[in-house]
Amino acid sequence: MFEQAFKNIDDVLWKDAGCTSELDYTEQTSWLLFLKYLDGLEKDKALEAAVDGKKYTHILDQPYRWESWAAQGQGRQDRSQQSADGR
Repeated sequence: MFEQAFKNIDDVLWKDAGCTSELDYTEQTSWLLFLKYLDGLEKDKALEAAVDGKKYTHILDQPYRWESWAAQGQGRQDRSQQSADGR
């Protein structure tokens, strides 16, 4: 399960970033995994708060959350353009 996920990340970074070895994109891979973990944690915390009738404040603003920019089907160029436009 995780092996395929890592391979997919590696393939994208290898092609898009022009990396020459796995060491070139270890930092980027770690950051992506952290953001995905944080997204899951925040969803859990938001659900717990909702069950308790409380309001949850996310750590990251909406445009920087995993669900906003890592959506499947959206091209890399589109995300880059959104960043340049300040969205």
